[in-house]
Amino acid sequence: MKVDEHQLCWYFYPTCFFPSELYISQCELYNDDMNEDLKEMLESNKESLKLEAMKRVVGLIAKGKNASELFPAVVKNVANKNIELKKLVYVYLVRYAEEQQDLALLSISTFQRALKDPNQFIRASALRVLSSIRVPIIVPIMMLAIKESAADMSPYVRKTSAHAIQKLYSLDPDQKEQLIEVIEKLLKDKSTLVAGSVVMAFEEVCPDRIDLIHKNYRKLCNLLVDVEEWGQVVIISMLTRYARTQFISPWKEGAMFDENNEKAFYDSESEEKKDQMEAKTYIMDPDHRLLLRNTKPLLQSRNTAVVMSVAQLYWHLAPKHEVTIVTKSLVRLLRSHREVQYIVLQNIATMSIQRKGMFEPFMKSFYVRSTDSTHIKTLKLEILTNLANEANISTILREFQTYVKSQDKAFAAATIQAIGRCATNISEVTDTCLNGLVLLLSNRDETVVAESVVVIKKLLQTQPTQHSEIIKHMAKLFDNITVPMARASILWLMGEYCERVPKIAPDVLRKMAKTFTAEEDIVKLQIVNLAAKLYLTNSKQTKLLTQYILNLGKYDQNYDIRDRTRFIRQLIVPSEKSGALNKYARRILLAPKPAPVLESAFKDRDRYQLGTLSHSLNTKASGYQELSDWPAVAPDQSVRNVEVIEPVKEWAPLVGKAKQRKSDEKFYSDEEEEKEEEGSDSSGSEDSSSSSSSSGEALCLFVCLKVYVFCLVTFILFRVTTPSFGPVKTYELLHHMTGKGLSAKYHFPRQPCLYQPSMVAVQVVLTNSSDHSLEEIHIGDRNPASLNLHCFNTIERLEPEASVTVSMGIDFSDSTQAANFQLCTKDDQFSVSIQPAVGELFMPITMTEQDFSKEQGKLLGMNETSETIAMATANTSSQAISKQVLSVANVGVVSSTQNDIHRFAGRTVSSGALVLVSLEMKESSSALLTINTEKSVMASMLLRDLKQALAQA
Repeated sequence: MKVDEHQLCWYFYPTCFFPSELYISQCELYNDDMNEDLKEMLESNKESLKLEAMKRVVGLIAKGKNASELFPAVVKNVANKNIELKKLVYVYLVRYAEEQQDLALLSISTFQRALKDPNQFIRASALRVLSSIRVPIIVPIMMLAIKESAADMSPYVRKTSAHAIQKLYSLDPDQKEQLIEVIEKLLKDKSTLVAGSVVMAFEEVCPDRIDLIHKNYRKLCNLLVDVEEWGQVVIISMLTRYARTQFISPWKEGAMFDENNEKAFYDSESEEKKDQMEAKTYIMDPDHRLLLRNTKPLLQSRNTAVVMSVAQLYWHLAPKHEVTIVTKSLVRLLRSHREVQYIVLQNIATMSIQRKGMFEPFMKSFYVRSTDSTHIKTLKLEILTNLANEANISTILREFQTYVKSQDKAFAAATIQAIGRCATNISEVTDTCLNGLVLLLSNRDETVVAESVVVIKKLLQTQPTQHSEIIKHMAKLFDNITVPMARASILWLMGEYCERVPKIAPDVLRKMAKTFTAEEDIVKLQIVNLAAKLYLTNSKQTKLLTQYILNLGKYDQNYDIRDRTRFIRQLIVPSEKSGALNKYARRILLAPKPAPVLESAFKDRDRYQLGTLSHSLNTKASGYQELSDWPAVAPDQSVRNVEVIEPVKEWAPLVGKAKQRKSDEKFYSDEEEEKEEEGSDSSGSEDSSSSSSSSGEALCLFVCLKVYVFCLVTFILFRVTTPSFGPVKTYELLHHMTGKGLSAKYHFPRQPCLYQPSMVAVQVVLTNSSDHSLEEIHIGDRNPASLNLHCFNTIERLEPEASVTVSMGIDFSDSTQAANFQLCTKDDQFSVSIQPAVGELFMPITMTEQDFSKEQGKLLGMNETSETIAMATANTSSQAISKQVLSVANVGVVSSTQNDIHRFAGRTVSSGALVLVSLEMKESSSALLTINTEKSVMASMLLRDLKQALAQA
């Protein structure tokens, strides 16, 4: 019988329910059967069953159930070609690769191949799984994978490589230097997706290498707003530490801010005042201001951690008069969950000690609600106490009177302590608070009475001479108080001020002698102290009582009490053994004691950075990095300067109507212009028409010269060559049936694009196969809208059976993804796409054999892709090899002195990345095909196409 996992079989007992043994065994059988079903589905030949099984497995993981038994069946599908299935497999492997390391190692070659998969998510998942296998033997493989992924075209993969850095560092700290090189490279990345992850890796691996941040400081500040939220938290924390080491303090006493450093218009001040101003003027570093300015908008973030990070940054870095801008944002966070409230209130409690004025206008936001938990109530109470001053103390005390009546005993006790702090800090309300606490001594709640006694004891120490009546009143209530701490506090007061209550103290000691054996240890210790002090001040009345109490203490079960009793006896009772110590008994026991200071528990927490775990725990946590002190002299700010290399301005010819030249661009000289103006004034319409004709010819000449110069520069820079064999492959763009008579075919002429160097030239042949004319043929919307595409001019009319060839330019960004756009006529729109083969994305270059070897040596390791391939017999000659390679890729032939090695070189059109292809002939019609380039994905695709071409007869 199968049992649903949500069904329970229970045996009923009078007081409780217990799951039956039958239910437990049936659930185990159900789980075993379910695992067997999933294994069968994963091992089936149907993709749909495998996909459904993986969805169920991932669902089990999401519910927190153990699916590790399925690891062998799942890992078999890691090389499956179905993208959706492969993604789910990698999700599973990331979860269990560390637990099933032996089985994961068997598939490591598959993970390595997946690092070159065309899909960015597969590449990232493969790296994530590889870094999750925590076995030292694969550290070199992980390092190579991280280096290659750090140079990946996809920012998502680069982000994953930054995450892998931390995993590798924890596995093998000896790889630190190599990892720092990768971090340095990733810190230069301009993608907002990568920024947060690489800074996290920086904080984990080399937080002391501040020099890596200098050149990237301004970039990180400017990218901060667009970085994902948790990345913002990490970057802000790092920049806070950085700023404390690179900028001088804006908190100097008496400093006057002059950020613009502008001089007054009228200079009526004396020279002496000028000197004082110059000495006190503080000019904030522009980079310091940049950080404060770029983090300010993040105070509106929906993420509470981001808001808290910005608040701590302003607290530690901003001038004191600017810190108040974070107040409203922090108060806003008090509407969040109680966990968020707890952290925020902790930080506000620390801030309110030093700067009460920040939160005083929002005092009502810290009033306690009945729904608040105890720890939230206590923190709000702490903040209200910190905010108390002469102006608002009456309001706060009225609020405290309500809190004392709370059913939450811990909160009521904390309120009494808060009243005591207010009485200590504000002398005007000391008597009022003390009288109110005395009234609480008659409260029915023992906790309230006990806490009141403790607080009164501390307050009386500040003014003992004025409150002897309160001590007497407490002595009268002594019998009704049962809490040990309260009883001990009253006894301490009696002993400390026994000379002010000479009639009451001996009587209290008499009562204590009767109940000594039944008292708590803390009370017994104070009884012994009271007896000793009365023995010294009133020995006639208390001598016998003291000896009796000392005898009781001598045989007490607690060794502390026995030791205290022996010490007191030797101190106050003269004997031969006591020696000279007896002479100092009064000075020891009755010495004046300093009054206790009632301070906030958050007074010393400002030594930790706000918002950190160490601040929350009030102790230094593992991994905590302390904020350094401000430097006395500002370090050199030029270290953050980045040399900006302006790109060479390239001219793109215009097809169609020519745009009017700007006024500052003059084709003719000034003299010629003046002559033209004179001529135009004296001539009639015929002259004007002829001058316009000549100017048009001059403009055409100008355009032709520009095109020529551009082509010449391109040839010199890239050393473009025409391939010795350039086969023209034609592809269908639009069928005449689909295009309602309009058909289109395209091919790649493999010539430099005149419109823009990063574009690939495309020629399109448009044919009208209908029996009527087609009008206004043009390019419409493109997808995506950001596609960089140069359109051909609108064809006003195309007659039946007529054809026209037009040129286009498309920037594929070194990707084989299709360029989608609409081919339109006056009446219709047709969606078409041009997808290039990887070989059409290159441009051939000339190169010597020595230069080839030199550049190839720079592109080793993860930048090298090689495979031994089988070649058709007809393709083994040099001419045949060149023909087949050039049919696949637009590369140039490199002359070689070795007959068995064939070399080809090119650059990617969009980014200019070098692509080197070498073919080393082996025996029996085989060859080692090697491709060296930074574009690893393009290399894999090119290797596939060349392998197929060379194998064909």
